[in-house]
Amino acid sequence: MLRMTTMDILRSAKTAAPSLAAADTQTKNNALLAMADALVDATAEILKANEQDMEAAKGRISEVMLDRLCLTQSRIAGMADGIRQVAALADPVGAVQNRVERPNGMVIEKVLVPMGVVAIIYESRPNVTSDAAALALKSGNACVLRGGKEAFCSANAIVNAMQKGLVKAGLPKELVQLVQDTTRQSAQELMTAVGYVDLLIPRGGAGLIRACTENAKVPCIQTGTGICHIYVDKTADQEMALNILENAKTSRPSVCNAAEVCLVHREIAAEFLPKLKNRLVTQRQIHPVELRLDSIAAQIIPGTPAGENDFDTEFLDYILAVAVVEDVQQATAHIAKHSTGHSEAILTADMAAADYFTKTVDSAAVYVNCSTRFTDGGEFGLGCEMGISTQKLHARGPMGLEELCCYKYVIRGNGQVR
Repeated sequence: MLRMTTMDILRSAKTAAPSLAAADTQTKNNALLAMADALVDATAEILKANEQDMEAAKGRISEVMLDRLCLTQSRIAGMADGIRQVAALADPVGAVQNRVERPNGMVIEKVLVPMGVVAIIYESRPNVTSDAAALALKSGNACVLRGGKEAFCSANAIVNAMQKGLVKAGLPKELVQLVQDTTRQSAQELMTAVGYVDLLIPRGGAGLIRACTENAKVPCIQTGTGICHIYVDKTADQEMALNILENAKTSRPSVCNAAEVCLVHREIAAEFLPKLKNRLVTQRQIHPVELRLDSIAAQIIPGTPAGENDFDTEFLDYILAVAVVEDVQQATAHIAKHSTGHSEAILTADMAAADYFTKTVDSAAVYVNCSTRFTDGGEFGLGCEMGISTQKLHARGPMGLEELCCYKYVIRGNGQVR
């Protein structure tokens, strides 16, 4: 059997999309539930495919990236549960955002509608395959997935299973497809598929996102890259701050909402930084965190001197850049200079400082006294997410169902002319 080319896939997705746009909520929910069941039924096949990917990737990618690639029976069950959660969410399609009755009797409604065909380029996270497909389907969009070569076997097995669920529910399998070519050529084809791709979403590292935003001729959402900051103010509860920093840095360092930079108020630096080193380095027998220190922090605790680019790097590893700042104003100035606009947090008991921080920090998610690790579609009540948008137009932060919709005006009259 010949593999479909990327353009073949796009054409078939474009053809199939209207059938989903016209589907009612129950039809879409039935399809999602069937897809979830099909994933669970195909657990053995998916795990076998994942073993191939893991074996090929060993020695080629880091340990934390291997963890992102790895699937287990419980992770597959979690993917299926994520699809079921999307099925339980309210359907945004057809929602009337605004209704105006004009003096001439015309009724004008602003109605949410699907984008059409949504393409997603992502790297070595197989769970993105099912998350993206579920959100696209519930929001009425055909979905074209282009994964990285490291996860191709896993993603292919996942898509094959979900397509069986679609067919069982009476919808065309072409609504969810995986690009078979993992070379740069297929990514370029998606970026330039004017007339076929209505929205392109890159999920991955800075290089992938930059390539898409610089080269795409189709509408593109900038997502993902997270140089996330946590500022420890002078009034912070220090034990709480240590708990939050440990969670934000070490619970899953390979994800975009993990903390990469810690800023500490000068007045507490001499007291807090030794505690930070003790918690993140000394006490951690497995995966101690490497602290990369600015010149002031380096005078207080031992660590690695921060390099020229360390405050502009998404480490995605057990590494944390640390700097000492004068006050909340200098903290927000530092964030403005180095942040990617993803997620930032202030830890403080001073509500005036918190208010200043939340008003002046220009990121998609701004936290007070909690971990940046909550920037996630599931944690925000969106079921799962298509990505974290770090731009300002159309969508910002975790992208759920509404962010995968556009709108159109539907005007009803009874013979009015102008």
